[in-house]
Amino acid sequence: MKTSLFEKIIPTDRARTTILIRFMVGAVFLSEGIQKFLFPVVRGAGRFEKIGLPSPNMLGAFVGGFEIACGALLLLGLLTRLASIPLIVIMVVAMATTKSEVLATEGFWALLHGSRTDWAMLLGSIFLLLKGGGRWSFDRQMMEQQSVNSLS
Repeated sequence: MKTSLFEKIIPTDRARTTILIRFMVGAVFLSEGIQKFLFPVVRGAGRFEKIGLPSPNMLGAFVGGFEIACGALLLLGLLTRLASIPLIVIMVVAMATTKSEVLATEGFWALLHGSRTDWAMLLGSIFLLLKGGGRWSFDRQMMEQQSVNSLS
């Protein structure tokens, strides 16, 4: 039997604790995305311009939009694996563009101190990519519905 892309994206286990990671990662990204629009000079386009990224206005809106959309999807546990991919990319780029200067100017321990939230968001997103949404997620409900439909 051929497996659809949908059936590859939504699988998850029945773990009850996954919701804690979903809520942590989803809430932080949702909040950060909203702040890129509320405070563009310090959180969005202005920050991107300061670190030398191209097209900071477009990039600020693009990243902020993805953080809002993917953060909300994680909070719901809807398309959890798919939503975690852009967030992983965002965190890798954020760490590469902002933390390399800290390492060069302030040293290793300052880098570790300054990147603790970045690491938490990156590893939380990777966890959700690997595990899915968990017991209390729309992904789990869709997976169970798919099982019921396939038996009928």
